[in-house]
Amino acid sequence: MDIDAIAKAADGGDIVLAGTRRPASDGRTFGVFDPATTELIRRVSSASAADAAAAVDVADAASGPWRETPPRRRSEILHATFQAMREQAPALARLITLENGKAYRDALAEVGYAAEFFRWFAEESVRIGSSFSDAPGGGYRHVVRRRPAGITAFVTPWNFPAAMAARKIAPALAAGCPVLLKPAPDTPLTALAIGGLLAEAGLPEGVCTVLPTDRAADVAGTWLADDRIRKFSFTGSTATGTLLLKQAAERVVNVTMELGGNAPFIVCADADIDAAVRGAMDAKMRGGGEVCIAANRFYLHESIAEEFTAKFADAMTSVHIGPGLDEGVGLGPMINAAAVTKINDLVADALSRGARLVARGPVPKAKGWYVPATVLDDVPEDASILRTEVFGPVAPLATFADEEEMLGRANDSVHGLAAYVYSADLGHALRVADRLEVGMVGVNRGLISDPAAPFGGVKQSGLGREGGREGIEAFLETHYYAVDWPA
Repeated sequence: MDIDAIAKAADGGDIVLAGTRRPASDGRTFGVFDPATTELIRRVSSASAADAAAAVDVADAASGPWRETPPRRRSEILHATFQAMREQAPALARLITLENGKAYRDALAEVGYAAEFFRWFAEESVRIGSSFSDAPGGGYRHVVRRRPAGITAFVTPWNFPAAMAARKIAPALAAGCPVLLKPAPDTPLTALAIGGLLAEAGLPEGVCTVLPTDRAADVAGTWLADDRIRKFSFTGSTATGTLLLKQAAERVVNVTMELGGNAPFIVCADADIDAAVRGAMDAKMRGGGEVCIAANRFYLHESIAEEFTAKFADAMTSVHIGPGLDEGVGLGPMINAAAVTKINDLVADALSRGARLVARGPVPKAKGWYVPATVLDDVPEDASILRTEVFGPVAPLATFADEEEMLGRANDSVHGLAAYVYSADLGHALRVADRLEVGMVGVNRGLISDPAAPFGGVKQSGLGREGGREGIEAFLETHYYAVDWPA
């Protein structure tokens, strides 16, 4: 598959239903833009409600044969997709950087991460088992089987266009479920490439349909209203997730929701400061800070705050900012103009409330949507930046003297996705981690995502888990037989 050609394809004709490529039912398209230049890359078909309904018909026709496909064959297709992504990683990374803006090195890491979901779930697909046991009272047997949930519909975000698609598609296909995917309108090209790689790997027609659109409400609403959709998974903002949950509740659709975050990054008095700074850079700057588990607010023990702040500020301002495909760039542009405005407004609000600007990197003399690496100190608790998901390369710092008081501040959030703790005493770090109201904690580590581990949060950060063994369980239903067993 020529991935580089996707960005240069003729406008329209991006919807593939049952092997037939076609434009949207009403011919509508939308533009995809390069964040590094703000220039149009190309126009893409915008699926309509009618296209969404037709995609369900196609998935329904493919559902039975895919459900009956032996797990070993499903595994082989997923593993072939993993291999193809590894082989074409440079081209996929260029495509991600072109439409998302992130630094090429981050895009290349994302491709590797995304590919691992196909490998992990290729292996999990052959481990879906049944159980057999005696009824405790005697006289009959229990047989418990795991069966595919049915047609699944996904809505994915723009910040990890390959990884978020793979994290949902791979377990669903492994479980025997057909897939409908609506990627974010900012980054549909990567999803179309992954759909093409799956087809080349041998996935039957209709088992995975990618529907690019800028009419999200029409497409998602059509899917959630269709009785044939048995599973719905969304990654995105808490506000949008809440609306989708309300629609899903009308038919009691099984849902997985990975929503917003507000991760605290805690540096204890006994932390290894150099290690904490390295971890902070990983947790804050990966993907330009446009990451749901990015460190969003920093709590530093007052005894080490000065040293950490100085070293962290130096590290932040040393990151080379510019177009993601340029040599040596570590921080690319933000996804769009609205993102830049939001981040700048949060910084201005914090400064107006008494925060101190410690460091701010240069801004390229370019047309793109850039925000420099920024460090704010002495950020007051009433600043919006401590309550809002920044989604950018800005780090607000605050100090603490009393650990109990700090834990109260760290947990004072409607979100509970991730957190980070640094302490040279592992027992101390784990005791702090145990008291954080989040789904995931990085203990002396700034990178926590792994396809083999469950990803998800608590409170308003979502429902369910993706990745790990839990990832495939989300696409399986339990079927119990009580079997009479004559003596």
